[in-house]
Amino acid sequence: MNKRELIKHIEDLPYKEGSIVDKIYISRKGLLELVNQLDEPGKPVVPPVVSVWYQINKNNLYKNIAYLCANWAKSTTYDALFDWMSNTDNFIEILVKMHQFGYEVEKEKRYWVKLKAVDQYLVSAKDEKFLGFLQSKLRSKFTRKELEDLGFGWVFDCEGIEIEEVE
Repeated sequence: MNKRELIKHIEDLPYKEGSIVDKIYISRKGLLELVNQLDEPGKPVVPPVVSVWYQINKNNLYKNIAYLCANWAKSTTYDALFDWMSNTDNFIEILVKMHQFGYEVEKEKRYWVKLKAVDQYLVSAKDEKFLGFLQSKLRSKFTRKELEDLGFGWVFDCEGIEIEEVE
């Protein structure tokens, strides 16, 4: 139920005219049920790239949304952001809701990467500057972007690789 529907419902309740104020008779429980039906805007959940752009531009949001729209097709600086915009029908509404109600950042999917033939998993040991496949119980979790940045974006299209989504 939205605000207008709640107002209409209250207007339609029986009331008694008074000399100073009209009185409606409704139980406390009934009133609370009506209020609980009132929709609350939820925080939008957005990809990390949108969150980063918003944090940079929130102080002058409306001007920066206009700039973003004007430069949509021209820039390659914000490829991931423009990809989100082109695949999201109401992106301006979402950016404004972020400004009004806050937002949550989408958790990026993480993956284990396994070589099927030899039962080895891709492992990264940053402190030792190691990245490779090992036949052990060690497994590293990677986001798609991390894999692409490491030159391993091809694993998503390779039949000899098993990709398992993990939490």
